[in-house]
Amino acid sequence: MGIADTVDFALTLSDVDFQILRHQHSATSAESAHKARVAEGEVAKAVALTDGLGPLLAVMPANRILDLERLRSLLHRPGLEMMTEEELGRVFFDCEPGAVPPLGPDYRVPTVVDKSLMKKDDIYFEAGDHEGLIHVDRTAFRKLLRGVEFLEFSQRIDG
Repeated sequence: MGIADTVDFALTLSDVDFQILRHQHSATSAESAHKARVAEGEVAKAVALTDGLGPLLAVMPANRILDLERLRSLLHRPGLEMMTEEELGRVFFDCEPGAVPPLGPDYRVPTVVDKSLMKKDDIYFEAGDHEGLIHVDRTAFRKLLRGVEFLEFSQRIDG
């Protein structure tokens, strides 16, 4: 499939330097990191959530897990749940199922980013398919995610 049109448009519109890193097909952000030979902590994993207020994208390093209870509490949104495959398909219409890029603003989805991700100099994220990662530096990532909120809502994965 290649890079999603919305991701391509966002990169062009933001005028940031980036590279596309191709890798073997992967099913998860952590697996993408391994196949692309980059650190899991540098891969931005996007978790798509929803409730009665609408969609929300939670972005964190791939080596961390979402603390959903903490995020619900921080945002005062107790009904937040994972999006269904059908909902994902409607919101991330130009992406392969499960290959959600962290660019919520460009999909008109409110987005929160875990502060731990912003400690990384280099950040990689899904291109909208399961065979490519976009590589940007921290400054470019911030520029792409204009207007998002930075919170602490993830936990390190043990083991």
